[in-house]
Amino acid sequence: MKRIAPFLLFLCSFISFGQQEKPKKYFSLDASYFYGSILEHNPDIAHLITDHPNGFLLSYNRKTYGLEKWESRYNYPDFGYSFIYQDMKNTNLGENYSVYGHFSFYALKRLLMFRIGQGIAYTTNPYDPDTNYLNNAYGTRFLSSTYLMGNFRKENIIGGLGVNAGVTIIHYSNADTGSPNHSTNTFTLNVGLNYLLDHSNQPDYIPGDKAEKYTEPFHYNFAVRSGLNTSGVVGSPKLPFLTLSAYADKVLNHKSTLQGGAELFFSRSLEEFINYQAAAFPQKGTKGDEDSKRLGLFVGHKLTFNKMSLITQLGYYAYYPYTDYVEQVYNRVGLERKITDDWWASVTVRSHGANAEAVEFSIGYRL
Repeated sequence: MKRIAPFLLFLCSFISFGQQEKPKKYFSLDASYFYGSILEHNPDIAHLITDHPNGFLLSYNRKTYGLEKWESRYNYPDFGYSFIYQDMKNTNLGENYSVYGHFSFYALKRLLMFRIGQGIAYTTNPYDPDTNYLNNAYGTRFLSSTYLMGNFRKENIIGGLGVNAGVTIIHYSNADTGSPNHSTNTFTLNVGLNYLLDHSNQPDYIPGDKAEKYTEPFHYNFAVRSGLNTSGVVGSPKLPFLTLSAYADKVLNHKSTLQGGAELFFSRSLEEFINYQAAAFPQKGTKGDEDSKRLGLFVGHKLTFNKMSLITQLGYYAYYPYTDYVEQVYNRVGLERKITDDWWASVTVRSHGANAEAVEFSIGYRL
């Protein structure tokens, strides 16, 4: 027993030390009501804009204070989860329920907040050829959704309670996972309250080392991207696509990485579109044996937050024999997650201007 007691004392001390070393997390809540208008970004949805949509937004946020180095580089952002309920104020559009992951960034002594959220929405009344043929905005029940928010925000005015007000833009689209797919963008004014949990015990912000330099030599990446999409023709089936990407990247600092490379596109939906055009509109010159493959060249940028990164890329189809499908310039936006030092995964949207072609699920390897 005398031998066991010191061991138990050491074990308890070790456990206690481990618990003390684990950094404490701080959280806040906010709730906002919004009221606005659907923007007529496409004349084909003009018949769906009949009133002013309204709804509410709820958020659960994790605060940062510089306990990890990346937090001070971005002026101590928040990140968390959001829920939006929106009544579209049109019987054909119905109501939307959405969940998001979001990041919030601050400026002007933390009085100005900018937030970006990306998630999935459920719409109650999507397109149906028999019962809801007027809804040419949402071709599927589940939609991709993005929201951008710019708010004046003042926290901890009275006992952890604060106020926020500003503007929000909410985008819904099925990203060509079904047709039709004209999407909606709602511009809103919002006002609400925020509450800082454990408000009486908040730490001071830990300053970062602004003089710290960081760079890496060139690395090479190989990625496989896939998913399902349609040809954009109402009633067309969901078909798989495959994209093989190879590119180099150069890390400039802890935040920014530049990218450049090439990728080869295989699309069953483009094959389907070529066959459809040949059968339905032979006078336009489509024969049906055109090559559906595309070769793209692209440049890009990766903005890194710890293990998460925001990907933005701009590309050009250098080989594109059938040009009546989409524009020759494309862009890609999405999120990438570092799995190990070598492997990563991402979810991105590839678009041509405002016309989304596909939601891409990717796995990549970095040499």
